[in-house]
Amino acid sequence: MKTKNIMIVGVGGQGSLLASKLLGRLLLDQGYDVKVSEVHGMSQRGGSVVTYVRFGDQVYSPIIDKGEADFIVSFELLEAARWTEYLQPGGHIVTNTQQINPMPVITGAASYPAGLAAEMAEKGISVDAFDALSLAVQAGSPKAVNLVLMGRLSRSFDFTEEQWMDAIQKSVPEKFLEMNRTAFRLGRDA
Repeated sequence: MKTKNIMIVGVGGQGSLLASKLLGRLLLDQGYDVKVSEVHGMSQRGGSVVTYVRFGDQVYSPIIDKGEADFIVSFELLEAARWTEYLQPGGHIVTNTQQINPMPVITGAASYPAGLAAEMAEKGISVDAFDALSLAVQAGSPKAVNLVLMGRLSRSFDFTEEQWMDAIQKSVPEKFLEMNRTAFRLGRDA
């Protein structure tokens, strides 16, 4: 199998590391060679966080270069737009429409760009933009955006819901298990 490349991008504290852990667990359990690499850029201060997940028969490097990502899963709209050059032709973006103001917007030095999803689509990028935050709140916590996004991403793979649920159980603390399962299902069915 040709190596598949998934980038998970967001802002520190949004749960992208759990999402990559869950995805890695699922892929390992299905017998793939998996490499996961995390890049923390001021993540504790609300800065960008990027995680690379690569899987296939044999994967030699955890890094995804520009033009190689099959999927970009984004927790925030501006982060999705920021990483589009890493998407390969025919690649797909799954993004939350939530907007988190970066420091230049907070200080008034810049404005949050309008129409980002439409702008990416006009460039020929396949964009699945939806309100994952509302679904996470419906599941029981705004912190469940990561599982909502994983649910949405799951529609692009042939793994069964049972396989995903097993990976969730192995990745999430017991006290949050049911909420995360609900968030996953809401994302998958939305």
